[in-house]
Amino acid sequence: MTDTARTARTGVPERPTLDGLEETWSRRWQEEGTYTFDRTKERSDVYAIDTPPPTVSGELHMGHVFSYTHTDLVARFQRMRGRTVFYPIGWDDNGLPTERRVQNVHGVRCDPSLPYDPQWQAPQAPVDDAARKDPTPISRRNFIELCERLTVSDEQVFEALWRRLGLSVDWSLMYTTIGPAARATSQRAFLRNLARGEAYQAEAPTLWDVGFATAVAQAELEDRERPGAYHRLRFHGPDGREVLIDTTRPELLPACVALVCHPDDERYADLVGTVVRTPVFGVEVPVRAHTLADPAKGTGVAMVCTFGDLTDVTWWRELDLETRVVIGRDGRLLPEPPSGVPGGPYAELAGQTVNGARRRLVELLADAGDLVGDVRPITHPVKFYERGDRPLEIVSTRQWYLRNGGRDADLREVLLARGREMRWVPEHMRHRYEHWVSGLTGDWLVSRQRFFGVPVPVWYRLDDVGEPDWSHPLTPEDSALPIDPSEDAPPGYDESQRGVPGGFVGDPDVLDTWATSSLTPQLAGGWERDPELFRKIFPMDLRPQGQEIIRTWLFATVVRAHLEHGTLPWHTAELSGWILDPDRKKMSKSKGNVVTPMALLEQHGSDAVRYWSANGRPGTDLAFDPAQIKVGRRLATKLLNASRFALGLGAADALRAPATTPLDRAVLAELASVVAASTTAFEAYDHTAALQAAESFFWRFCDDYIELVKERAYGTGAGADSARATLATALSVQLRLFAPVLPYATEEVWSWWRYGSVHRSPWPTTYEVNRAVQGEGDPALLRLASDALGQVRRAKSERKLSMRAEVPLAEALGPAALLDQLTEVADDLRAAGRIGKLDLLPDRTTELVIACAF
Repeated sequence: MTDTARTARTGVPERPTLDGLEETWSRRWQEEGTYTFDRTKERSDVYAIDTPPPTVSGELHMGHVFSYTHTDLVARFQRMRGRTVFYPIGWDDNGLPTERRVQNVHGVRCDPSLPYDPQWQAPQAPVDDAARKDPTPISRRNFIELCERLTVSDEQVFEALWRRLGLSVDWSLMYTTIGPAARATSQRAFLRNLARGEAYQAEAPTLWDVGFATAVAQAELEDRERPGAYHRLRFHGPDGREVLIDTTRPELLPACVALVCHPDDERYADLVGTVVRTPVFGVEVPVRAHTLADPAKGTGVAMVCTFGDLTDVTWWRELDLETRVVIGRDGRLLPEPPSGVPGGPYAELAGQTVNGARRRLVELLADAGDLVGDVRPITHPVKFYERGDRPLEIVSTRQWYLRNGGRDADLREVLLARGREMRWVPEHMRHRYEHWVSGLTGDWLVSRQRFFGVPVPVWYRLDDVGEPDWSHPLTPEDSALPIDPSEDAPPGYDESQRGVPGGFVGDPDVLDTWATSSLTPQLAGGWERDPELFRKIFPMDLRPQGQEIIRTWLFATVVRAHLEHGTLPWHTAELSGWILDPDRKKMSKSKGNVVTPMALLEQHGSDAVRYWSANGRPGTDLAFDPAQIKVGRRLATKLLNASRFALGLGAADALRAPATTPLDRAVLAELASVVAASTTAFEAYDHTAALQAAESFFWRFCDDYIELVKERAYGTGAGADSARATLATALSVQLRLFAPVLPYATEEVWSWWRYGSVHRSPWPTTYEVNRAVQGEGDPALLRLASDALGQVRRAKSERKLSMRAEVPLAEALGPAALLDQLTEVADDLRAAGRIGKLDLLPDRTTELVIACAF
């Protein structure tokens, strides 16, 4: 039995259809292990992909489909090129998004002070708005268990969509960022950072999200335009001199520790080194000079408070100022005034929200006569946590940090050099990386005051009065990982010593979700868990991801790989563009213009949606266009029908037979150039160019070549054999060219006449195509025949005649050399155009003209 038998697997159906292919083939691929990674191969045979683990705390949208399809195109191409592809899938299921989803779905909140209740049952979901506004407090362990249950159900929904889309991942390699293996890996990496001095703990000003009650890292910030107001305050200087300052945050007046002006600002030169008194509170504060003060902003002199913004932090640190913190972690003013601030006026503000304190302090300023002029409304950028809905505050907290070059110029230069080592697709995305690394102002804050995450794996000794020894954390043995310090005791201690003098206390924080996600190569590759596997896949070949998380996921992964392994985590980074709505605006949940993909996949078919995705190049924005999805369905349908027609002509029995006639040789010569162009494009990660080359040829093949040769192919003799051989070669090659983009349609057609999977078949080569040509082929001859046939069709169309209408006489006019070429395909042209007589009239025109007489 040969693999060219016409009914090799399923036979050619009478009426091929795209409907139902996803269910059939996704099941077959799983059953037959079509995409299983072959662990027996050596590293040189492996192509490893660091697949993005989507956050399972909501719905996937068309942006996910867009970018994940791009990754799948690469995986399928590399697999057909002979590589065994390491293509895992992961779920990013820890962190704030999951907590928020649990809170919203079940109407609960975590209260770590409550005991675990093993009998507790979650409220029926979804709950109403009243339950969300007044959530039920539950223990930390109950809350985490609820997070785990919800993520499992979310992951099942995500998996169903990815399977339907046709992602060729190896599902046996699936991982999560909160499972035991992920927790052990994340904690192990952190402890090694700690042992090398790369992780450290510090009490410092911290960006704080009041709503989530957690610290936030620099990479998670975003500016949002918000209304505000300038208030002009009168400070009292020496000899009765008044000093005016403009501020949008008068409520921070009790936290004022200095005024600052530019060193070259002559207006205030005589004030530098003196002290002034604050309005309302009468606290003496120094006047200092610093280059960050802007003489053109406001009055040219600024109020330094601890802490109003990041510039305040810089001034506080570099000018060695006092600390007067007034805002607590709950976003309210602290109950007691800071040192040196009188309690009388402060009592008016204690315990109030920021907005309430602002209103009251403005009243006190006005009563004291120190509010100058009218309040001036403005709109200005305010810093938010990217997932939060309240402006960030800066509070003093003890946090864990990881060195990332923000305060180490040498490390910064090394990480910039790592960026230059990497291949960027497209290349200009490297500048975003360099801009971010060059602009870092501090190390990476990796601890979070949340619950559903990887616990910081340390404990602290308590002294005789129960105070923690922060400077000497207790750490677990590597073999004990993963651990939870809130439930496990450190080596040498038992649970009875928790929280008592002379005993211990566990670190209550969890690691930032990026601190785990930055280890996806290690998580998926079995670092320290499966050394043989890790050796074969690391460093990986490709990191595909969104451009907006270069500063977080990409940079953080580079940092972790450099610190732990002294290398890049992968060789190439491929960045996605944005998905735009029809008005060319970026799709986002906050704007309410996202489109969810499952309905589109069900309506148009996965191949059609993948076709739309493949029309967007890496780093380039693509508008969501249902019309283009319909074009993709039309292409996939045409592939089924054209293949059925070609196989019906007997092409399956002619595979590997030679193409001998001029037109057949011409079409294969053209196809060879398409294979070369498509291969070069895929190697450059330009899947769009690869698709365009294949698609352009395919329509000419269907509309022109098949029409030109079908009469000959129905016959017998050398010409018929040549036509069927050409159809077979062209069909086999084109199925493989389209296979990465249209996996379902191509697999279906392949099954009609070939053994195995098209996705495990070798990528076509120019050698393969040229080998089927007996002699030389001239692609220009195909274009000439197509042009001539097109003119005949146009003549019939203009007369509103059927394409099957007879043409008694056709005259071909043009240069003699061109008509000599036309004679090589004249028989096929006459048959396709139903031309009774074809006369050649040389040198009557400068271009080919086919004149039809009816």
